[in-house]
Amino acid sequence: MRHTGPFLVAPRTTPVLEPAFRPAVLARRAFHAAALASGHPVPVEMALEQSDGSIVRSAIDLLPPDHPGAGANPFFLERHLKFLLWSRGGHRIYIAGPDDQADTLGRFYALQTTGRFDAQMMGDRIYGRPFEVVHCALEELPPEKQRLQKLGGHWDGCRIGFDLGGSDRKVAAVQDGKVLFSEETVWDPIPQGDPRWHFEQIMDSLRTAASHLPRVDAIGGSAAGVYVNNRVRVASLFKGVPPDLFRSQVKDIFLELQREWKGVPFEVVNDGEVTALAGAMQLGDGGVLGIALGTSTAGGYVTPEGGLTSWLNELAFVPVDYQPQATVDEWSQDAGCAAKYFSQQCVGRLVGVAGITVEPEMSLPEILKQVQALMAEGDYRARKIYETLGTFLGYTLANFADFYELRHVLILGRVTSGEGGQIILDRAGEILRDEFPELGKQVQLHLPSEKEKRHGQAMAAASLPELKRA
Repeated sequence: MRHTGPFLVAPRTTPVLEPAFRPAVLARRAFHAAALASGHPVPVEMALEQSDGSIVRSAIDLLPPDHPGAGANPFFLERHLKFLLWSRGGHRIYIAGPDDQADTLGRFYALQTTGRFDAQMMGDRIYGRPFEVVHCALEELPPEKQRLQKLGGHWDGCRIGFDLGGSDRKVAAVQDGKVLFSEETVWDPIPQGDPRWHFEQIMDSLRTAASHLPRVDAIGGSAAGVYVNNRVRVASLFKGVPPDLFRSQVKDIFLELQREWKGVPFEVVNDGEVTALAGAMQLGDGGVLGIALGTSTAGGYVTPEGGLTSWLNELAFVPVDYQPQATVDEWSQDAGCAAKYFSQQCVGRLVGVAGITVEPEMSLPEILKQVQALMAEGDYRARKIYETLGTFLGYTLANFADFYELRHVLILGRVTSGEGGQIILDRAGEILRDEFPELGKQVQLHLPSEKEKRHGQAMAAASLPELKRA
């Protein structure tokens, strides 16, 4: 499906270490402009259904069949849906549009490697339902239906908050809104195949936090991955666990932890959601998109009204680069997805291009530490890496703004620690102001303090559960 026609647009600001970058936002807008200029755009409307009955509607204009660029229609339709699948979620896609486009999509999700990955993840792994593409008439499209959650902001009692990342885990002990203790522990969960190892590591942090409290009334947590009703659906933290053990011992690991803590109120959500929640609490406002640049890329969104949605916001898999030779994600086998542009993975793949030598056996966290140390010394090669990430971010935020109602964007995660985080934010802000001036005025970019970046998520997570009242 990677036929883009003449619609790849070079950015005005070139990423210094990746000049071939072709931002999704520029390609999408060029394609849309061509469809309108044709005089006969072909509308396609779609609805994505989740297992709880939530429905998200969206639409795209395609080129008419006789247009010389019409061969790009399947690519732009699939990329549009790819963004919706991983930002919103859904196990059933309703398509109201031309027969050939719906048929092409059906074959893509059934036969192509990247399509099968999306279908399997959205079907059995996340929603526990068969993945379907349903071709229907426009009047048969189900109406939009959203479910909002009001999580967080509960500070009464003695609480533990934790945040599980790919290279460290954080925990905080909070009593009546006051942080009594916080701690960060380095760990390496991804290659670990024994579920008991994961359980005991998390329990160790919870016990440590509990030792600073008179009692434990509630526990809230955030972790990279997809969690539904405290059950693990998809999580890179447990990639090393064999599938049979994942199903039998990992899927309900947080329910088991809750039992160990005498059934106290216990809430676990995606770490990106807590990123956004922490930002909304700090800013006292909604319309917040949180992006965590860590081992991978996590996202979360708080609506302008201050609620959390049922959307996935798994931004690691959303497409951000449309160039044909874009970097491939090893898990999904898809090219140009955010995980390779806003994470330690991105730093790892750019370090050689920047002219920095690292030992072959160095892990991504170790490479990042070396780059951060060089940045602290004013090394221009390290600066180029952060400037490149900032350029990626500026264009990608313009793309996100077409799908999210934004007032604020908060970036954090280990990649943003040190001087590099401000360089990323400054470059992204320059691009928004210079190339997308309306967004530059509308969207405020934020970088938390070092303490908030390292422990803010655990503290916000502590506020997730609501205490039961007698």
